[in-house]
Amino acid sequence: MSTANTTALYPTERLSQVQEAVRKAGIDVLLLTPGPDLRYVTGYDAKQLERLTCLAVAAEGDPFLVVPALELKAAQASPAGQLNLEMVAWGELTDPFAIISGKVGSPELIALSDRMWALHVLQFAKALPDAGQRLASEVLSPLRIRKSSAEVAALQAAGEAIDRVHANVPNWLKAGQTERQVGAKIAEAIFAEGHVSADFVIVGSGPNAASPHHEVSDRVIRSGDVVVVDIGGTMPSGYCSDCTRTYAVGSAPDDFRKYYEVLKRAQDEATKHVRPGVTAESVDATARDIITDAGYGDWFIHRTGHGIGLETHEDPYIVEGNTTRLENGMAFSIEPGIYPGPHGARIEDIVVCTETGYQRMNNGPRDLVIV
Repeated sequence: MSTANTTALYPTERLSQVQEAVRKAGIDVLLLTPGPDLRYVTGYDAKQLERLTCLAVAAEGDPFLVVPALELKAAQASPAGQLNLEMVAWGELTDPFAIISGKVGSPELIALSDRMWALHVLQFAKALPDAGQRLASEVLSPLRIRKSSAEVAALQAAGEAIDRVHANVPNWLKAGQTERQVGAKIAEAIFAEGHVSADFVIVGSGPNAASPHHEVSDRVIRSGDVVVVDIGGTMPSGYCSDCTRTYAVGSAPDDFRKYYEVLKRAQDEATKHVRPGVTAESVDATARDIITDAGYGDWFIHRTGHGIGLETHEDPYIVEGNTTRLENGMAFSIEPGIYPGPHGARIEDIVVCTETGYQRMNNGPRDLVIV
């Protein structure tokens, strides 16, 4: 990733924006350990280790990054090195929690990374015994939920890469192959198309197609099988891909064809419903009502979608009860599914809400593909 792209994705002014959000939230100190929150704020894709790396952003005062001495050069070489950010290196015989408590004083309320290890959460509770603990997402989710143009471009690049993988799935999805063998070829292609990790590969054939999170097994794919392929990974930018297509080997059962057309219409209409001002739950309802009215509602067993960005699953969630109103820059999946048992189907695209409607990040065919 070029320096220009890195700067656009992780702008230097973001740290001050986060500090202002900390103040507005009534939090005394935000504490971020390695994970998507730390990367969002600083661009530093730090290793998650038992040795503490932690960014402290207080409502007042300068932010600082506590980092193990052996990770200091990596931190300095990352985008965090361009932030004029104090980096406090600590050695093997030093207590990093004492360093932080000594610099932040006695806060009444701290916010911790949602993905912080319990190992560190409990040590912070000991080091800052008078501080109430909240989730960092209370501060950061309102910022992360609206993607910048650079972030949308990163998601589009991820979507195009995973579309290219799906375009080759018919070459590998053959009767006589096991799900695991097909999954291995898909995983290899995910890397070949520019991802730095293959985060999940679901190849659910026959009855396994009715298990939404099946992944792979040694089941041999047979002629007449329906196969759900749900795949995604992380790009060098840090932004994720996620796309599902459903295939049939040789031919498809008549009852499957009937509900697949319902599913395709539900996914398309839910996508067309996306625009600023509508609620997340109304997108879910658009898909769900079509499926329910066709008699398949009991077999649509999950939410319609999830947000995506530096995490495969993040806000906003497209589910009943989420009254969040969509805004320009919100990115999420639309992935209704029908899973009656002998087989199942899901169609998933990543969609970004725009000023006037929506933009798909995935543009491969959504028609049933017979291989």
